[in-house]
Amino acid sequence: MASARWIRLQEEMAREEVELVALVPGANLFYLTGLSFHRMERPIVALFPRAGDPALILPAFEVEKARAAGLPWRLFPYTDEEGPAPAFGRAAEALGRPEGPIAVETLTMRVMEWSLLSRAFGAPEPAAAEPLLARLRAVKGPDEIAAMRRAVAVAEAALRMWLPEVRIRMTEREAARRLIQACFAAGADALAFEPIVVAGPSAALPHATPSDRPLGPGELVIVDFGVVVDGYVSDLTRTFALGEPDPELRRVYEVVREANAAGRAAVRPGIPAEAVDRAARAVIEAAGYGPNFLHRTGHGLGLEVHEPPYIVAGNTAPLQPGMTFTVEPGIYLPGKGGVRIEDDVMVTETGGESLTTFPRELMSIGGSDE
Repeated sequence: MASARWIRLQEEMAREEVELVALVPGANLFYLTGLSFHRMERPIVALFPRAGDPALILPAFEVEKARAAGLPWRLFPYTDEEGPAPAFGRAAEALGRPEGPIAVETLTMRVMEWSLLSRAFGAPEPAAAEPLLARLRAVKGPDEIAAMRRAVAVAEAALRMWLPEVRIRMTEREAARRLIQACFAAGADALAFEPIVVAGPSAALPHATPSDRPLGPGELVIVDFGVVVDGYVSDLTRTFALGEPDPELRRVYEVVREANAAGRAAVRPGIPAEAVDRAARAVIEAAGYGPNFLHRTGHGLGLEVHEPPYIVAGNTAPLQPGMTFTVEPGIYLPGKGGVRIEDDVMVTETGGESLTTFPRELMSIGGSDE
């Protein structure tokens, strides 16, 4: 599979007239090669030319790991005593210096790697590799979808394990800690990100972090979390009531639930990604809460929690079968609370399928700790 993906990258590079792509450890390198390396002070850079075999600059102690990946690597190892600069120079001599810019991951490559590359290859400035790589990764294959289904199943099992443990007056931080424990007990390989468990006024902040604030009666609590299974992630948000909420908060919840349903129902191949955002946003705007919907409706999901396609106004790229992304409308009332309901959705040949199935009706949780 790694070889097939590498060949597809070369085809895209030829189409876009890109001579050289440089990747650092992370999701893109894992996608193309199956290799995972720690990000550390020792640089590791994979070089993918438009023609010929790929090259890998790496610490000498990682050589056997690279060989096990099965790609026809040209390896350029270095020792701690030597340092990485000579290995970058040897790679540049072997591959040749491209006439155009080197395409790099603008969001993940550090100054350290780029400085070594630019000196060795004489490249004055980088180009963005993300458009090339996004086209490769946006449509998921059967094995990828299966891994995402497993990640969803683990997250939903963890949520069911966690709900009976929640108590009013438990702190947000304690509730988040118990959710983390439930994720690993349910079978997660890792967390997709640090869970968000926030209630009351804190829930009016889309990316609030859990604090020592106690969960209070009548508040809404937003729970946003995900897990990694076999390299792929899930991302699930549900909002729960801690007893009986304020009438406006209950109304807001129903508006968000309708917006979530409208967004999921809009999914089908061929429509622009922004159409899903428009369908969800129209429900919230019609209810008078348009200014309180503070973010896009969704983001792509796969090896990373945030990746293309982005479900946002202005993204006219057509949806294709096999694309996976979130649908997560929200309403946030400053000083009072917030609601977000998030599902993981896959585009099918005829419409859309929600990989997440946890109930979306408002549930009351959190018995008294007394």
